[in-house]
Parts: sequence; C-alpha cells; structure tokens
Amino acid sequence: MNQLLLLRFFLLAGLMLVLAPLGAEPAAPSGASTSVVLPAERSAAAWLLRLHEASRRRAYTGTLVVSSGGSMASARVWHVCDGKQQMERVESLTGTPRSTFRRNDEVVTFSPQSRVAVTERRESLGLFPQLLKSVDAAIDEYYSASAQGRERVAGFEADIVQLVPKDRLRFGYRIWSEQRTGLVVKLQTLDTQGQVLEQVAFSELQLDVPVSMDKLNRMMGNTEGYKVVSPALVKTTAVAEGWRLKQEVPGFRAMSCYRRPAATGQEALQWVFSDGLASVSLFIEPYDADRHAQEGLQGLGATYALTRRVSGQGGPWWLTLVGEVPVQTLQVFAQALERTP
Repeated sequence: MNQLLLLRFFLLAGLMLVLAPLGAEPAAPSGASTSVVLPAERSAAAWLLRLHEASRRRAYTGTLVVSSGGSMASARVWHVCDGKQQMERVESLTGTPRSTFRRNDEVVTFSPQSRVAVTERRESLGLFPQLLKSVDAAIDEYYSASAQGRERVAGFEADIVQLVPKDRLRFGYRIWSEQRTGLVVKLQTLDTQGQVLEQVAFSELQLDVPVSMDKLNRMMGNTEGYKVVSPALVKTTAVAEGWRLKQEVPGFRAMSCYRRPAATGQEALQWVFSDGLASVSLFIEPYDADRHAQEGLQGLGATYALTRRVSGQGGPWWLTLVGEVPVQTLQVFAQALERTP
C-alpha cells in the first residue's frame, strides 16, 4: 500500500474518531432527501462543536473504509471515552499489519512483522476543537456551513452538512453525522471544483457497545517481544532555529515546532500550521546531494507533498511541505519561508 495513503488513513481515522472534522462545496449527493427538518442554520464552528460533542461519551466499534487516489484501505476501530479520557484502537485490515493505540495524546503503534513498537506523544496540532476554544478562532472566517439533507450510512440515518471554503487555499468537506447522536459516520474531502478527492466511511458500525478501557490500556502497554522505539522530539520555536515567514498565510497559525531525528542522523525541524481543520507541516533539514537531488510534487487524495532546495545562512537547506491542502497553499508557504540573519 502506498505509504502516503496509509499515513492519510490513520490521520483521517483519528480525525473522525476524535475531532469529528471538516466540510465542502457542491450540490447534495444523489439520493439525499431535501425535505429535512434540521436546526436553524449553524455557523461552521457551531457544526463542528456539535460533531465533537457526539464522541465525548460514546463507545463504539466499526469498520472504516478509505478511498483515496484510486486506492482503498480499511481498518477495524474500537473507541471509548469517559468524558475526560479517550482511548481507541485502530487495526489495519489491508496492507502491512499494524495496530495503533491512542490514549489522549499518547500513541503506540505496533508493527508485528518487524516486531517494533513506536511510542510517542502527539500534542494537539491546534486542530478542531482546541482552536475553537480561543476567542480569535477564525474557522467561520474561512468556512461556511449549510445543511444538505439526509442519507443512510452503515444502516444509520445521517444528517449531511457541507463546510465550504471561502478561498482557494483550503479544501471543502462534506460530512454525514448520525442523526440521533451526531457521530460522524462518513466524510468526503473535495477539491476547489467540488470533486471528491477522498472518502472515509463506516461500512459497519455498532454504537454504545461495551468497549473496555481497561482492556485497551492493557493491550497498549503490552510491548513484550517488541523493540520499543521512542523518537526524540525537542520542542523549540522557528525563531530560535533561525526561520520565519515573510508574510502570514491567511487563516493558518503556527501551532507547534520541534526538532526531530532525520534519516541522515541529523535533526530536522518540523513547523506545524493549522486553520483549525487543515494542517500543513514544514520539514527543514540540511541539504544532502545524495538524498535530495530531485525537487518535485507528490499527491495522493487530499494530501500533497512539495520538496525544494532553499538557500540561507548555514545552508543550503532541504524543505519538505506536507498538508491536506491545495498545492498552491504549499507554494505560498514555500515562498514565504526565509532564513533569518
């Protein structure tokens, strides 16, 4: 399975289960009812808060299917939340066997074939709903929401909402949320023309099932027989590392910055931005002619990666930009990045 698809799969699975994200633009899908009575039109932020609350005290299991770039992947999901602590297990059903456990911001990924368990702490990247808690949250400035009817997904009646981007620097999304609970059961990411880039949906879902948090905790902590790897991340700031943006990218705010190990044995800088829904990561490392000969662009579904050589003090440098955004957004970031004296 393409590695980008696999990474995108786990990202979207996490977003659906934890953050209940995103939004879109074109007409309602065929088969959707138009004679639906929904609450008064909500703002994009209000819709997202409603979807987020649906996952806070629910336990469920299901099978998620991702369609992206002509490829498909699926996984079995167990999720439980007591209002304070969230836990989930995601077991890949296609491609390389892999089990990922998450307890709040603690993540352990088991790879049975290599017998390696990677443990890490993933701080919130400022994605919904954390960003919505700030008074200057700009989601409504860059997205609008509209109800689009109802449709059945995995045997459940679901309300459909579209979050439409107000500029061309971000994608749109269409969300199906289970009518009774508000839980997200299907998500489409759409390009600037309204075409589906990728889709994540439950093909089977059981709500309010007895998922044991204690059992998931035990499974997450059982690393016997595995080589445990914990990537060393050092929290820093772009300014401290000698980088800045000449101008802000509309709607995107810096959320975190780390030095992390790179393939060369040196450290790479990861600078993360978010508009509350989409995220963009800038990876900056010393240029290596043997590894970094080819500048270019790769894309799979809604995820794009742009690589280029940049100059500056102590350079040259190699820049890799990765995000669930249009290519032009990555280009804007690349053009704005500069080395400080």
